[in-house]
Amino acid sequence: MSGTGTETGAAPARVVVIGAGIAGLAAAHRLLRRGARVTVLEAGDRVGGKLLPGEIAGVRVDLGAESLLARRPEAVGLAREAGLGDRLQPPATASASIWTRGALRPMPKGHVMGVPGTASAVAGVISDEGLERIEREAALPRTEVGDDVAVGTYVAERLGREVVDRLVEPLLGGVYAGDAYRISMRSAVPQLFEAARRHDSLTEAVRSLQAGAAAAPQTGPVFMGIEGGVGRLPLAVADAVRARGGEILTGTPVTELRREAGETWRIVAGDRVLHTDAVVVATPAPAAAALLAAESPGAAAELRQIEYASMALITLAYRRADAAALPEGSGFLVPPVDGRTIKAATFASRKWGWIADEDPDVVVVRTSVGRYGETEILGREDAELVELSRHDLREATGLDAAPLKTRVTRWSDGLPQYPVGHRARVVRVREHVAKLPGLAVCGAAYDGVGVPACIASAYAAVDQLGGDLRAVRQLTAHPVQSLHGGAGE
Repeated sequence: MSGTGTETGAAPARVVVIGAGIAGLAAAHRLLRRGARVTVLEAGDRVGGKLLPGEIAGVRVDLGAESLLARRPEAVGLAREAGLGDRLQPPATASASIWTRGALRPMPKGHVMGVPGTASAVAGVISDEGLERIEREAALPRTEVGDDVAVGTYVAERLGREVVDRLVEPLLGGVYAGDAYRISMRSAVPQLFEAARRHDSLTEAVRSLQAGAAAAPQTGPVFMGIEGGVGRLPLAVADAVRARGGEILTGTPVTELRREAGETWRIVAGDRVLHTDAVVVATPAPAAAALLAAESPGAAAELRQIEYASMALITLAYRRADAAALPEGSGFLVPPVDGRTIKAATFASRKWGWIADEDPDVVVVRTSVGRYGETEILGREDAELVELSRHDLREATGLDAAPLKTRVTRWSDGLPQYPVGHRARVVRVREHVAKLPGLAVCGAAYDGVGVPACIASAYAAVDQLGGDLRAVRQLTAHPVQSLHGGAGE
């Protein structure tokens, strides 16, 4: 799949991109580099989608996603193309903990999204009984994964529910805000799914992945941040799009998308009517379904079935002198089975050197609440979410000081869910879309929820408009695994 730099394939002369999240902006950037005239239409009042820069107590912070997977080329490559190369920074610390059974415990290292290759790798988090269960796994008869299987269901059958509840669930929850017993292993942890197909034992499958990684070690950090916040990325890409002659219109919802005679498209957006050779739909699934209902009812029906989880981020700023109770490390994850309100906490000033440098006398901490199916907690007032977060931080770390400032950022329907069968649904969506020349879709609803996955899907959509389907086929067959970027991500 194309990553950065080299451009191949022609682009249609005129393209409208609907949606100015990172996927839509990446598509526009790539299209302009290929010579197209591009207009981006965004219903909201800003660009960036789930990437949002902000500030608290005079310190710049992210109020959305805060890190980029650097082992894929797309996100760091786009950052460099947009002029942010000298702003890329790895985390200052990557040593996270897990808050379980009343104590902060070091996050185990020898696992794949919480699934261990040996029992000893998860000692300290899993009970002695649970460790014995892991050791017996190799003697179990093979469990077929079929065309797809829920991560939690499969891992619990092989290793016991404790591994799922104490490790897999908080790690997957940090990425999807979802339920491990519903999430598709094929879509969410594709490497593990393929390894499980090849091996009779799950622990053997994990060790095979670890051996492969050891045989071809990757250099450099796993994750990157951006000085000033990952939220700077879409702003920089938008600037680059405008600099190349692209047009970006915010506050411009699209109300109609129709195919015209002569194989062009007619788009109604407010009081504007646009005629274009091609369209990239880079919106969340519900909006994409509404846009495609007239011309591709089959794709729209599939997209309506994609569910979303809502969450909230609580950002707290403390005087450094008041935050001495915070332990070392980047933060901690919280298994739902422990019954806490927060699902993670990030010690942002520890994790990102640039935050610490903004004001050495201020310490920023971030917690997150909300998982798939949890609606009651997100219905509470901001002040109550702050107090609930402070309670859990006090219980976990002893931090009892009153914060200088607090901010609550709500992401309603922020994270698409990838249940069992998600890949097959994506295949069907793309089959329907492919029947309409000059149409492509991209974004977090398809092949991965992380920033590199969204950008990869955007590049694949651009290739598709140019007649090259290789990247789309590659992504559909091999989704981009979204790793956990540290506690609170």
